[in-house]
Amino acid sequence: MEFGINHFEWTRKPERYTVSDDRVEIITRPHTDLWQRTYYHFRNDNAPVFQMETEEKFFSFLVRTEFESHHRFDQCGVVMYLDSENWLKGSIEYENEQFQHLGSVVTNNGYSDWATTAIDASVKSMWYRFSRREDDYCIECSTDGKYFTQMRICHMWHGGGKIRFGIYACSPEDSSFKAIFTNMAMTQCQWLAHNGQAPDEEG
Repeated sequence: MEFGINHFEWTRKPERYTVSDDRVEIITRPHTDLWQRTYYHFRNDNAPVFQMETEEKFFSFLVRTEFESHHRFDQCGVVMYLDSENWLKGSIEYENEQFQHLGSVVTNNGYSDWATTAIDASVKSMWYRFSRREDDYCIECSTDGKYFTQMRICHMWHGGGKIRFGIYACSPEDSSFKAIFTNMAMTQCQWLAHNGQAPDEEG
């Protein structure tokens, strides 16, 4: 598994950013987002995405985020962006001075969903661990980079072959903030094989 910032490429390049061996900074532009259709009845597909490509079927990707978000829906986190209608992301989205949404969005065949839990607005840093087991995926989060808790397990209908994964940041409304990404690493899959209930027998 070759990993390094030199393997990453912009799907959409932000106007203001810096990239070094161990740090990526993005200054978001207003009215940038990733969302497809569901509930809001609009399609936004213009958030900057910085990713690397792999055919590795079993791995985990870790990253630490720090952010100065201050406006509703400001967000940054981990992403797997295949195309405009097939992607997933995990992030914290700012809501107001009291709370934020820690959550994930899975978009299959052009329709997004959004699963969240409320956390305090004072949180300004979060680790994410994105894991792949063939065409199934897991997103986890951690406040210290050691103990991770599950946010989402999902299936990606177009996620069985070559994929791209990495980081993103955006400001869906009239806002801009700085997102900082550090401690990026690719490891053996930390999402272990299921050892509980056996699969149904085909017959």
